[in-house]
Amino acid sequence: MLAPVRCFTCGAPLAHLWPEFKKRVEAGEDPGKVLDDLGVKRYCCRRTMLATVAYIEELVVYTHIGFKKKVKPY
Repeated sequence: MLAPVRCFTCGAPLAHLWPEFKKRVEAGEDPGKVLDDLGVKRYCCRRTMLATVAYIEELVVYTHIGFKKKVKPY
């Protein structure tokens, strides 16, 4: 999953907060404190930020560029 662009529930924009949130959490700060500092107050937005798992880097390893699926015409 990529970084959340908007909250899935209320639609508030979150993409501009994601890089700072990710950097600070990876540095060892408490995620709740980081969200407080960034001004994320709604519980739906907090849930969206906390539940997002950025695993795109892990999936890229398994892509095979030469793979082409052949489709049979009807």
